[in-house]
Amino acid sequence: SSIPWKPLLIPSRLWTRPFFLRGEMPELPDILLYVDALERYAKGLSVRKVVIYRPFLVRSVEPPVSEIVEKRLERIGRIGKRLVLSFSDDLHLILHLMIAGRLHWQAALPPRPSKIHQAAIDFGDGALVLTEAGTERRASLHVVRGKAEFGEHDRGGIDPLSASAAEFEKALRSENHTLKRALTEPRLFDGIGNAYSDEILFAARLSPLRLSQSLSPEEMERLRLATAETLRLWIDKLKVEFACKFPGTGDVTAFRPDFLVHGKYRQACQVCGMPIQRIVYASNETNYCARCQNEDRVLADRALSRLLKEDWPRRIDDP
Repeated sequence: SSIPWKPLLIPSRLWTRPFFLRGEMPELPDILLYVDALERYAKGLSVRKVVIYRPFLVRSVEPPVSEIVEKRLERIGRIGKRLVLSFSDDLHLILHLMIAGRLHWQAALPPRPSKIHQAAIDFGDGALVLTEAGTERRASLHVVRGKAEFGEHDRGGIDPLSASAAEFEKALRSENHTLKRALTEPRLFDGIGNAYSDEILFAARLSPLRLSQSLSPEEMERLRLATAETLRLWIDKLKVEFACKFPGTGDVTAFRPDFLVHGKYRQACQVCGMPIQRIVYASNETNYCARCQNEDRVLADRALSRLLKEDWPRRIDDP
């Protein structure tokens, strides 16, 4: 006799969706990639014209965007995940790309701007063009006069590249969050997001759901070193890769082929060979290796583990 087989019916909202279809905000290495590119392409040039294709992009009124016309671009920097273009006369353009915003360097202003074009700055020798894909318009542009106005854009997180051991520990232990949430909290750490936090926690061999106040001194130092080293590794990699060109739309991405865990769900861990696991929540997912980071234990997925209940595997070797 045969045993009837009944397929597991999973609601469509829980289907696995390829993560290259989802967006993630550019993080510290990506923002520094833009900083480096703009220093090579636009620093020292004067603005000839500014075009705002979508007025909602501009979130400040005084001074107007037109004030930067005929001003020289003197410095490019960042505040967290925001780009700062500093012009003569102490004018500063603060740009938050959010998830789908991307910058392009073109020979001239777009002759026929499409619905994804948000703004453009003509420098004469080339044009800096901002696009934003998708239907949501979340990118923002502020113009301020004087660095004293930077305050509202600075969330206050410490610089993970230069933080001392004491500064890092103080920030991490200030609130008792999971390590994943703590690393991506801009009030605690400056510029780390969903993608690089996965890579950092894998390098530190720590579970993303460990609580920040539960770390031993040795684990705390391991995480601090993994944070700085992982970010520096990718900053250096991207600088070399784009040393001779301006990054394009697909170049600033949270899903790089040589990441070790982020975006690698079900692929083999490059250290132990076990499949990379995930935790899905809202529109994001956390990727980790259960063996390298969590003693072979599979963390509960907020979507599928609730659906499967007793059938959800607790360890990577469970049938």
